[in-house]
Amino acid sequence: MADATRQAFLRIIDLCLDEQVDALLIAGDLYDGDQTSMKTARFIGEAFRRLSEAGVRVFIIRGNHDHLARITKELSLPRGVMVFGARAGVDVLQRKGGQSIAIHGLSFASDKAPDSLLPKFGKPVADAVNIGLLHTSLGGSPGHSTYAPCSVADLQATGFRYWALGHIHGRSVVEGETSIVMPGMPQGRDINEDGPKSVTLATIADNGVLSLEERIVGPAMFQRVSVDLSGIDDMRDAVSRAARMLAELKAAAPAEHLITRLRVTGETPLAWRLRRDLDRVAEEIRLEFGANPRIWIETIETGMRPLQTAAAPSGAAAEMARLASTVVVSSEGFRQSALGLAEEFVRRHAPPELRDLMGDDEAAMEAALAALAANGVDDVLARLLSDDVDGAR
Repeated sequence: MADATRQAFLRIIDLCLDEQVDALLIAGDLYDGDQTSMKTARFIGEAFRRLSEAGVRVFIIRGNHDHLARITKELSLPRGVMVFGARAGVDVLQRKGGQSIAIHGLSFASDKAPDSLLPKFGKPVADAVNIGLLHTSLGGSPGHSTYAPCSVADLQATGFRYWALGHIHGRSVVEGETSIVMPGMPQGRDINEDGPKSVTLATIADNGVLSLEERIVGPAMFQRVSVDLSGIDDMRDAVSRAARMLAELKAAAPAEHLITRLRVTGETPLAWRLRRDLDRVAEEIRLEFGANPRIWIETIETGMRPLQTAAAPSGAAAEMARLASTVVVSSEGFRQSALGLAEEFVRRHAPPELRDLMGDDEAAMEAALAALAANGVDDVLARLLSDDVDGAR
């Protein structure tokens, strides 16, 4: 998604120029901490130079990802770009014919910020619209570690007119006397960052009235899609229904490219074949779109069930399913082995933001492993039964 991310960044620059904004605010994590490419540094520097030449100021704070990145030190910044340090600072913009704007910011001193940073900020500047830049997890969010925790009430109590926040990748907005915006990220990187991605255009009228507008900038949008194939007994009809739904979603999507994780559900006599041939089904759906590169299927999953009226598995296939379910998967030895492997993976290999995928306690992890094991049994049974059906033909 590197190209899409760069395209989203350029759209932000173009938006600033088109709207003739006073300033661009970046609330941390401009890049990942392991980013070492000097090409990225030059790309960012050139983009900021365009803003500088147009008289647009840029204010940046460093978050948990970019505080120690190598290119943080290598990045050559033009005039008009201010990076706040580990001590809270403030810069006042004088606007012709309108109220002054005081922009407050504070960067992370390290990749850890277990306590609130709000007490380090100064008081609001008198006779100015005060805006705060803060990298924070607020009260916490699934999939995000805790950084500089604070509450909406804490932010409102500062007396600032507007808080521009960073860290959490999902968008949230609180409007009122103190408007608080967590814009999310301008471009999702995977299916867990689904939905349209945007920035916020904040307009301060000459009388100090603040208005907020979401602007979509992400060129690609991830989305989970569920297709109900209940009652369909012909594979071509199944493929056509899925393709038709994807086409409708793409037509309504605010981004140019739609990247989907497709899940087929429902009761159908095709259940076993679909489970066995998911890769072929995905390819046939792609062929439905021909040369259209704007709809992509990242992967396809199944939650399908055979029709209740269908004959139950019998013979060797049924015995194999019984042994797998009752003897192997349900055994204490299998349970302990699977739990040990999962704990080892989570502890040693999974990044912090993904450690809750298998649950946040032992019972949740066991339930997740049991679901994975049951799904594996269904996959084996689907292949056995579908092979029997194909052989009988």
